[in-house]
Amino acid sequence: MTSIKEQAAISRLLSFLQDWDNAGKAARGVILNNFIEANQGKTAPELEQEFSQGASLFLVRLTTWLRLSYMTGSCLDKLLQSIGIFLSAVSSNRYLLEFLEVGGVLTLLEILGLEKIKEEDKKESIKLLQVIANSGRKYKELICESYGVRSIAEFLAKSKSEETQEEVQVLLDSLIHGNPKYQNQVYKGLIALLPCTSPKAQQLSLQTLRTAQSIVGTTHPTIVECVLKVLSTMHLEVQYEAIRLIKDLANYDVCPALLQGLVKLLIPSVEETRELESKILSDVSVLQLTSQLPVFLQQAAAAKAIRILATHNMCLAEDMLHLGVVHSLMVAMGNMDHSNSQRQASLTLEFFVQTFPVVEEHVSKAMGQELYSLFMSNAEDLYLKMDAIQADILVANKVNVAKVIHLSGLSYNQKFHLGSLDEDPLAYINRFQEDVEGKN
Repeated sequence: MTSIKEQAAISRLLSFLQDWDNAGKAARGVILNNFIEANQGKTAPELEQEFSQGASLFLVRLTTWLRLSYMTGSCLDKLLQSIGIFLSAVSSNRYLLEFLEVGGVLTLLEILGLEKIKEEDKKESIKLLQVIANSGRKYKELICESYGVRSIAEFLAKSKSEETQEEVQVLLDSLIHGNPKYQNQVYKGLIALLPCTSPKAQQLSLQTLRTAQSIVGTTHPTIVECVLKVLSTMHLEVQYEAIRLIKDLANYDVCPALLQGLVKLLIPSVEETRELESKILSDVSVLQLTSQLPVFLQQAAAAKAIRILATHNMCLAEDMLHLGVVHSLMVAMGNMDHSNSQRQASLTLEFFVQTFPVVEEHVSKAMGQELYSLFMSNAEDLYLKMDAIQADILVANKVNVAKVIHLSGLSYNQKFHLGSLDEDPLAYINRFQEDVEGKN
């Protein structure tokens, strides 16, 4: 027989559940507020004690109301927070299973795609999905099997709240770890996010892709094209993350395609430049916006990325010599429509000139004494001192270091020992110069 104390507790539970069942929307909102305030952070045993071993009876009511009302958004934030108290409680595996058995994951994912639902409510849904994903591998797989990656990625791209987007990143990062069955699905979903129009979503996707790439190991064929397109952004924080990913990708099998793509971006295509010319002729105001044109932003970012790769790894620097990087950098230096392209290309060319004697020889001849002196005195500010004739000289240059290297049979990788890939760039340069002097 139950004690008087136990009977009283059961009676309170039944009274509480009856109050819930009979309450309207406003009254239920009050009940949820009181529940959240009184039970935040409690363990599963503590919740059972609070509900006289009948906590699941309240949870099932919460999940039932969620399924009935989530499309209208009625008290949705409080409802999701209350469910979260159960799911995040220590030793709450029973509650989690009960929630999943009634289609809890699908409901949370559907909430993300509903336009009428408030951003704050969707954020609570993401937090619940985080709790579920962090509960173990099989729960991550359940989310992915429910087309979760697509729903979550689409929400990240459309969300207007940076705080919410950061919560989505946490969820995607959780899904990429300890989820070998679906890690490729998450990886591809992150790549698919790169062309989206949200700078914050691009930034977070690039950050998470660096982690995903190291876990997945192999590269997806489209990643190079997608990352290079991101370089056209006017948002420096996005460009920064893109270049960090490019630096990582240089260690994978896509490196040749990556280097070719970067060098190609230094000289915009004829179609792109003609399109710009036609816009300027038809609308003079476009001339004032050339500094923000994607093709020029991409050009400047490519020059910067090439410099970062070359200074980090001398083998990559030589590879780019064979791809005609010197000629292309000089062309970019002559782009008087975009000062940052000139500046970045000038700084990058300075590294190649200071590192490879053959480059110094041919660049000095192509530039002429006056321009070359200005270049060597202050490469970063060269664009401020350059006139139109000198810019034309750079654009029309015929420098072909790759041909010279090929005809001479010289290969820096073969002729000189360059050390490990992680060696300090100055050590690379010093060793290279010592070897050249030794040959002479």
